[in-house]
Amino acid sequence: MARKNRPNMSEMYLEENKDQIYENALAEIESFELPLGTTLRSVYDDQPNAHQRFMEKLDACIRNHDREIEKMCNFHHQGFVDAITELLKVRADAEKLKVQVTDTNRRLQDAGKEVIAQTEEIIRCRVQQRNITTVVEKLQLCLPVLEMYSKLKEQMKVKRYYSALKTMEQLENLYLPRVSQYRFCQIMIENLPKLREEIKEISMSDLKDFLESIRKHSDRIGETAMKQAQQEKTFSTTLQKHNNVNYGRNMHLGRSKILDSKNEMTLKRTFEEDDDHDEEVLTAQDLVDFSPVYRCLHIYSVLGDGEIFENYYRKQRRKQARLVLQPQSSMHETVEGYRRYFSQIVGFFVVEDHILHVTQGLVTRTYTDELWNMALSKIIAVLRTHSSYCNDPDLVLELKNLIVVFADTLQGYGFPVNRLFDLLFEIRDQYNETLLKKWSGLFRDIFEADNYSPIPVANEEEYKIVISKFPFQDSELDKQSFPKKLPMSQSVPQIYIQVKEFIYASLKFSESLHRSSTEIDDMLRKSTNLLLTRTLSSCLQNLIKKPHIGLTELVQIIINTTHLELACKYLEDFISNITNISQVTVHTARLYGLSTFKDARHAAEGEIYTKLNQKIDEFIQIADYDWTMSESDGRASGYLMDLINFLRSTFQVFTHLPGKVAQTACMSACQHLSTSLMQMLLDTELKQISMGAIQQFNLDVIQCELFASSEPVPGFQGDTLQLAFIDLRQNESL
Repeated sequence: MARKNRPNMSEMYLEENKDQIYENALAEIESFELPLGTTLRSVYDDQPNAHQRFMEKLDACIRNHDREIEKMCNFHHQGFVDAITELLKVRADAEKLKVQVTDTNRRLQDAGKEVIAQTEEIIRCRVQQRNITTVVEKLQLCLPVLEMYSKLKEQMKVKRYYSALKTMEQLENLYLPRVSQYRFCQIMIENLPKLREEIKEISMSDLKDFLESIRKHSDRIGETAMKQAQQEKTFSTTLQKHNNVNYGRNMHLGRSKILDSKNEMTLKRTFEEDDDHDEEVLTAQDLVDFSPVYRCLHIYSVLGDGEIFENYYRKQRRKQARLVLQPQSSMHETVEGYRRYFSQIVGFFVVEDHILHVTQGLVTRTYTDELWNMALSKIIAVLRTHSSYCNDPDLVLELKNLIVVFADTLQGYGFPVNRLFDLLFEIRDQYNETLLKKWSGLFRDIFEADNYSPIPVANEEEYKIVISKFPFQDSELDKQSFPKKLPMSQSVPQIYIQVKEFIYASLKFSESLHRSSTEIDDMLRKSTNLLLTRTLSSCLQNLIKKPHIGLTELVQIIINTTHLELACKYLEDFISNITNISQVTVHTARLYGLSTFKDARHAAEGEIYTKLNQKIDEFIQIADYDWTMSESDGRASGYLMDLINFLRSTFQVFTHLPGKVAQTACMSACQHLSTSLMQMLLDTELKQISMGAIQQFNLDVIQCELFASSEPVPGFQGDTLQLAFIDLRQNESL
């Protein structure tokens, strides 16, 4: 029984489980909250008959619900009927109320239209007011921007570019960021870089115009600067020179009236120039407007391109420097060519010095020194080349004065100029050479114009005029009464004056060279020695050898050189006086005039001997002896008597010559005459001589011996001069 009951209980348990499952599924379906797929799947998963049983359960559930609904409707039906009845009663009142409400609403709408209109007007006005307030606020922000931009445009218009850049900077950093959202601000922001570039281009254009302007005005600037530098020293230098000349004139009265007048005119002209210098002299700033440089420098500095500007400026100025340093091919022909060349260079460096001192960094001292060293080398090379073409000492002297003013001017601006003064010493040698050439011509002209006869003086006044030009002293001549003759010819005082003129000309070059008086004295003595030993000596030698110079002229030349030799000590005193250097100074050079004039005298003496012999030969050549004559003429030959008369008159001219010179000339002439007669007698072509011819020849020899014994030149001892014919006498006797 027990076993049979166990299966029944299990079946009952399973059956209850299934019913519970169906109920849960129905509950889930009723809830409509969960997906039905899972619920329905759980119903069909068990047994095949589960569908039927589920449907049965579902129908039973539906019937239960229908009964519940019916029961509920029955319960609430009366209340529903009552509610409907009440609703129908209210319906009429609702219609009436609706009409009243509609009418009230209509009347309210009609009454509120004006209020609405006024309200809308108020709202619109408030919106406008708010917009106006906003606009005012924005305009208050925009107006400063617009004002600054307008200011910028005005500054651009009047070319105040540096201020315009400052305005741009304020716009970018202060004003535009406040209103950057507006379109016009964006346009401004886009235009500012373009304006900057425009300012750079305009300022660079102004700089180019400035560079062109200073290139054109460099010579004017340099001329002004050189005039200012010269003004500082002209007056004191002129006074010092005038005092030196007066001192030298008081110590030595040989300075001519012509030179006195020249010095007075020079001093007067210098004073007039000084009066002109007292007037206002324009400066570089007055001649050139430097504002484009300052403006361009500031502009490029503000834009951060200062270094670019500096490099451009220096590059352009270097190019201009090379153009300025390039001389004209004909510069050496006139002093104006040199003056313009120096003025342009001075003007260039005056501008650079001004830029150096008024700007910071645009031009540095290192840059100017480098530029000056380059220019100085070029200047020295140019001056060496062009000065070598100068043959006029006056032009060389003016060139030297220009170089001195040029050097002093640039030295005043801090540029080293020692090499220029070294160059002047080279030019000084060339100047001396041109002076020597010029004085060589002067000496030749003096010698050509001289009459080679003693200077006649008719009265005391004429005598004083001569000795004022030449230092002549002769106590014996002073005792003679007027009229009288000075031993030297007119060329002697003229030569002496020209030597002094040469010393003055040489002194002019030595002035302003920043050298001591001792050095100047030494230079003067050396140049004077060159004049005496080279130029004057050469002129004398050439004069002596000229064919038209006869014995009388040669004698006068010897006399002249003697007096010029004596005057050398006065020339030394003259140099010492104008340089204020005592002759006892250890390093003082001496003049070599003694040897110059001695050599000239020796040459003149030799030429006298030669010409005497040539004259004797001329007389001998006209001798016409008839070696076959039967008897003599009873008197000496005519040619011989003419020869003796010539010698006698010639030796009378020798009275002013030194004794040995006259004696030597006389002895040489007698010996040459004796030799010539001997050769005539011993001629190989002579075959025979008659007794008459021997007697005639004997008469001629006797005349020669008589001439020798008459002592034509004083100073011979005994029969010294007659010994010149002793060989001839012996041969004739044989």
